Amino acid sequence: MTLTSTARRLRRNQTGAEKKLWNHLRSRQLGGFKFYRQYPVYPYYVDFLCRDRKLVIELDGGQHNEGPAITYDENRTRFLESKGYKVIRFWNNDVLQNTEGVLKVIAENLSLTFPPAAGPFLSLKEEEN
Repeated sequence: MTLTSTARRLRRNQTGAEKKLWNHLRSRQLGGFKFYRQYPVYPYYVDFLCRDRKLVIELDGGQHNEGPAITYDENRTRFLESKGYKVIRFWNNDVLQNTEGVLKVIAENLSLTFPPAAGPFLSLKEEEN
């Protein structure tokens, strides 16, 4: 399978959270920045990428909070960061239940006007308290 055909397959099989976020990122709707979805950064595919800012956005379901998936995600993030990308992660539930908060965090990362979130995930519910 080629990189392009794999990316197309991933785009056709988006999760509900990916669909919802894409509706807000597509067509330069967020700050005029161009985003790509299911974009290959060999050997990985990232959920969303703003090439201008080298910002990777990953959306994760509960399976990412278990044993081997945690290690895989950490290694993947280290690899992407070694290539100059900034990686931010959101839980699918945050995208579905607090879309505006997720968009605010993404916008802040695009302008680089705030300190990065601690840890590999940003829990919006914890941040609000």
